Amino acid sequence: MHEEPDIAAIAALIGEPARAKLLMALMGGQALTATELARAGGVTKQTASSHLRRLCEARLLAVEAQGRHRYFRLGDRTVAQLLESLFDVSMRLAGPSAPRFGPRDPAMRRARVCYDHLAGELAVELFEQIGPRCFVEPRHGLQLNAQGIRFFRDFGIDVEALAAQRRALCRTCLDWSARRHHLAGSLGAALLDRFLALGWARRARRSRAVLFTAQGEFELRRQFRLDG
Repeated sequence: MHEEPDIAAIAALIGEPARAKLLMALMGGQALTATELARAGGVTKQTASSHLRRLCEARLLAVEAQGRHRYFRLGDRTVAQLLESLFDVSMRLAGPSAPRFGPRDPAMRRARVCYDHLAGELAVELFEQIGPRCFVEPRHGLQLNAQGIRFFRDFGIDVEALAAQRRALCRTCLDWSARRHHLAGSLGAALLDRFLALGWARRARRSRAVLFTAQGEFELRRQFRLDG
Protein backbone atom coordinates (compact mmCIF):
# COMPACT_ATOMS: atom_id res chain seq x y z
CA MET A 1 0.00 0.00 0.00
CA HIS A 2 1.38 3.40 -1.01
CA GLU A 3 1.87 5.74 1.93
CA GLU A 4 1.07 9.41 1.41
CA PRO A 5 3.18 12.09 3.12
CA ASP A 6 1.81 12.82 6.58
CA ILE A 7 0.81 16.43 6.03
CA ALA A 8 -1.54 16.28 9.02
CA ALA A 9 1.43 15.82 11.37
CA ILE A 10 3.24 18.86 9.90
CA ALA A 11 0.04 20.92 9.99
CA ALA A 12 -0.49 20.00 13.65
CA LEU A 13 3.05 21.07 14.52
CA ILE A 14 2.72 24.43 12.80
CA GLY A 15 -0.88 24.98 13.89
CA GLU A 16 -0.17 25.06 17.64
CA PRO A 17 -0.24 28.82 18.46
CA ALA A 18 3.00 29.00 20.46
CA ARG A 19 4.91 26.99 17.87
CA ALA A 20 3.51 29.19 15.11
CA LYS A 21 4.88 32.23 16.93
CA LEU A 22 8.31 30.60 17.26
CA LEU A 23 8.37 29.87 13.54
CA MET A 24 7.24 33.38 12.65
CA ALA A 25 9.99 34.84 14.83
CA LEU A 26 12.53 33.07 12.61
CA MET A 27 11.17 34.53 9.37
CA GLY A 28 13.84 37.22 9.60
CA GLY A 29 16.39 34.64 8.47
CA GLN A 30 18.50 35.04 11.62
CA ALA A 31 19.23 32.27 14.11
CA LEU A 32 17.86 32.81 17.64
CA THR A 33 18.44 31.17 21.00
CA ALA A 34 15.76 29.31 22.95
CA THR A 35 15.56 32.23 25.39
CA GLU A 36 14.95 34.73 22.59
CA LEU A 37 12.36 32.46 21.03
CA ALA A 38 10.60 31.88 24.35
CA ARG A 39 10.24 35.64 24.66
CA ALA A 40 8.88 35.89 21.11
CA GLY A 41 6.42 33.06 21.72
CA GLY A 42 5.25 34.36 25.09
CA VAL A 43 6.07 31.05 26.81
CA THR A 44 8.53 29.84 29.41
CA LYS A 45 11.97 28.66 28.32
CA GLN A 46 11.04 25.10 29.35
CA THR A 47 7.91 25.16 27.19
CA ALA A 48 9.83 26.71 24.30
CA SER A 49 12.49 23.99 24.56
CA SER A 50 9.81 21.32 24.26
CA HIS A 51 8.32 22.99 21.19
CA LEU A 52 11.75 23.51 19.63
CA ARG A 53 12.67 19.84 20.11
CA ARG A 54 9.56 18.74 18.25
CA LEU A 55 10.10 21.23 15.44
CA CYS A 56 13.70 20.08 15.06
CA GLU A 57 12.65 16.42 15.00
CA ALA A 58 10.31 17.25 12.12
CA ARG A 59 13.14 19.17 10.42
CA LEU A 60 11.10 22.33 10.35
CA LEU A 61 13.95 23.86 12.33
CA ALA A 62 17.70 23.33 12.35
CA VAL A 63 19.90 23.90 15.39
CA GLU A 64 23.57 24.78 15.70
CA ALA A 65 25.63 24.78 18.88
CA GLN A 66 28.13 27.60 19.39
CA GLY A 67 29.89 27.73 22.72
CA ARG A 68 27.32 27.55 25.51
CA HIS A 69 24.44 28.51 23.26
CA ARG A 70 22.25 26.69 20.75
CA TYR A 71 20.90 28.70 17.85
CA PHE A 72 17.73 27.78 15.99
CA ARG A 73 16.76 28.73 12.45
CA LEU A 74 14.21 27.58 9.88
CA GLY A 75 15.13 24.24 8.36
CA ASP A 76 15.48 25.61 4.84
CA ARG A 77 13.84 27.90 2.30
CA THR A 78 10.99 25.47 1.67
CA VAL A 79 9.88 25.92 5.29
CA ALA A 80 9.92 29.70 4.82
CA GLN A 81 7.89 29.32 1.62
CA LEU A 82 5.39 27.11 3.44
CA LEU A 83 4.93 29.76 6.13
CA GLU A 84 4.55 32.46 3.49
CA SER A 85 1.84 30.37 1.81
CA LEU A 86 0.03 29.94 5.13
CA PHE A 87 0.16 33.72 5.66
CA ASP A 88 -1.39 34.10 2.20
CA VAL A 89 -4.22 31.65 2.90
CA SER A 90 -4.95 33.06 6.36
CA MET A 91 -5.25 36.59 4.98
CA ARG A 92 -7.53 35.52 2.13
CA LEU A 93 -9.78 33.53 4.46
CA ALA A 94 -9.97 36.45 6.88
CA GLY A 95 -11.63 38.54 4.17
CA PRO A 96 -11.66 42.30 3.50
CA SER A 97 -13.19 43.23 6.87
CA ALA A 98 -10.35 41.62 8.85
CA PRO A 99 -8.41 43.76 11.33
CA ARG A 100 -5.11 45.30 10.27
CA PHE A 101 -2.47 42.68 9.56
CA GLY A 102 1.24 42.80 10.13
CA PRO A 103 3.57 44.43 12.64
CA ARG A 104 2.58 47.56 14.53
CA ASP A 105 6.12 48.97 14.38
CA PRO A 106 6.15 51.56 11.55
CA ALA A 107 9.75 50.64 10.65
CA MET A 108 8.75 46.98 10.24
CA ARG A 109 5.76 47.89 8.12
CA ARG A 110 7.94 50.15 5.99
CA ALA A 111 10.69 47.62 5.19
CA ARG A 112 11.68 44.32 6.76
CA VAL A 113 13.27 40.99 5.99
CA CYS A 114 10.97 38.14 4.91
CA TYR A 115 13.39 35.24 5.50
CA ASP A 116 15.99 36.41 2.93
CA HIS A 117 14.28 39.04 0.78
CA LEU A 118 12.80 42.51 1.27
CA ALA A 119 9.19 42.87 2.40
CA GLY A 120 7.01 45.73 3.57
CA GLU A 121 5.52 48.81 1.93
CA LEU A 122 8.74 49.79 0.18
CA ALA A 123 9.20 46.29 -1.27
CA VAL A 124 5.62 46.26 -2.56
CA GLU A 125 6.07 49.68 -4.14
CA LEU A 126 9.32 48.49 -5.73
CA PHE A 127 7.76 45.38 -7.25
CA GLU A 128 4.68 47.19 -8.52
CA GLN A 129 6.89 49.73 -10.28
CA ILE A 130 9.42 47.37 -11.90
CA GLY A 131 7.02 44.45 -12.44
CA PRO A 132 5.44 45.59 -15.73
CA ARG A 133 8.85 46.60 -17.13
CA CYS A 134 10.97 43.64 -16.03
CA PHE A 135 8.73 40.59 -15.73
CA VAL A 136 6.20 38.52 -17.60
CA GLU A 137 3.76 36.12 -15.95
CA PRO A 138 3.15 33.03 -18.08
CA ARG A 139 1.09 30.13 -16.78
CA HIS A 140 3.98 28.64 -14.82
CA GLY A 141 4.95 31.66 -12.75
CA LEU A 142 6.99 34.85 -12.82
CA GLN A 143 9.81 35.20 -15.39
CA LEU A 144 12.28 37.93 -16.27
CA ASN A 145 11.97 39.46 -19.71
CA ALA A 146 14.93 40.70 -21.76
CA GLN A 147 14.64 44.23 -20.36
CA GLY A 148 14.56 42.84 -16.82
CA ILE A 149 17.69 40.76 -17.38
CA ARG A 150 19.56 43.84 -18.62
CA PHE A 151 18.23 45.99 -15.79
CA PHE A 152 19.33 43.67 -12.97
CA ARG A 153 22.65 42.90 -14.67
CA ASP A 154 23.36 46.65 -14.90
CA PHE A 155 22.47 46.94 -11.21
CA GLY A 156 25.28 44.50 -10.39
CA ILE A 157 23.36 41.23 -10.03
CA ASP A 158 24.61 38.11 -11.84
CA VAL A 159 21.28 36.92 -13.19
CA GLU A 160 22.80 34.00 -15.11
CA ALA A 161 24.45 32.61 -11.96
CA LEU A 162 21.18 32.90 -10.04
CA ALA A 163 19.26 31.18 -12.86
CA ALA A 164 21.67 28.24 -12.69
CA GLN A 165 20.69 27.54 -9.07
CA ARG A 166 18.07 24.94 -8.19
CA ARG A 167 16.06 27.63 -6.43
CA ALA A 168 13.38 29.59 -8.30
CA LEU A 169 14.90 32.73 -9.80
CA CYS A 170 11.89 34.96 -9.14
CA ARG A 171 8.47 34.52 -7.66
CA THR A 172 5.88 36.66 -5.95
CA CYS A 173 5.28 36.63 -2.21
CA LEU A 174 2.10 38.08 -0.71
CA ASP A 175 3.16 40.76 1.74
CA TRP A 176 2.01 40.08 5.30
CA SER A 177 1.18 43.71 6.11
CA ALA A 178 0.54 45.39 2.74
CA ARG A 179 -1.48 42.42 1.42
CA ARG A 180 0.00 42.95 -2.04
CA HIS A 181 2.92 41.19 -3.67
CA HIS A 182 6.64 41.77 -3.34
CA LEU A 183 9.54 39.99 -5.07
CA ALA A 184 10.96 36.75 -3.65
CA GLY A 185 13.13 33.92 -5.01
CA SER A 186 16.90 34.06 -5.51
CA LEU A 187 16.56 37.38 -7.35
CA GLY A 188 14.64 38.92 -4.44
CA ALA A 189 17.34 37.72 -2.03
CA ALA A 190 20.13 39.05 -4.28
CA LEU A 191 18.38 42.41 -4.52
CA LEU A 192 18.26 42.80 -0.74
CA ASP A 193 21.93 41.75 -0.48
CA ARG A 194 22.79 44.40 -3.08
CA PHE A 195 20.96 47.14 -1.16
CA LEU A 196 22.89 46.23 1.97
CA ALA A 197 26.23 45.97 0.13
CA LEU A 198 25.76 49.42 -1.41
CA GLY A 199 25.14 50.85 2.06
CA TRP A 200 21.65 52.00 1.11
CA ALA A 201 20.18 50.15 4.08
CA ARG A 202 21.07 48.13 7.14
CA ARG A 203 19.31 45.57 9.26
CA ALA A 204 18.09 46.77 12.65
CA ARG A 205 19.46 44.96 15.69
CA ARG A 206 17.09 42.41 17.27
CA SER A 207 14.44 43.14 14.68
CA ARG A 208 13.43 42.16 11.16
CA ALA A 209 13.29 45.84 10.19
CA VAL A 210 15.44 47.08 7.32
CA LEU A 211 16.42 50.73 7.75
CA PHE A 212 17.17 52.73 4.60
CA THR A 213 19.30 55.83 4.87
CA ALA A 214 17.96 59.04 3.35
CA GLN A 215 20.54 58.77 0.57
CA GLY A 216 19.80 55.07 0.13
CA GLU A 217 16.09 55.63 -0.35
CA PHE A 218 16.84 58.52 -2.71
CA GLU A 219 19.02 56.23 -4.84
CA LEU A 220 16.44 53.45 -4.69
CA ARG A 221 13.73 55.79 -5.93
CA ARG A 222 15.96 57.29 -8.60
CA GLN A 223 17.37 54.07 -10.03
CA PHE A 224 14.14 52.08 -9.81
CA ARG A 225 11.92 55.04 -10.82
CA LEU A 226 9.65 54.66 -7.80
CA ASP A 227 8.21 58.13 -8.21
CA GLY A 228 6.75 57.35 -11.61
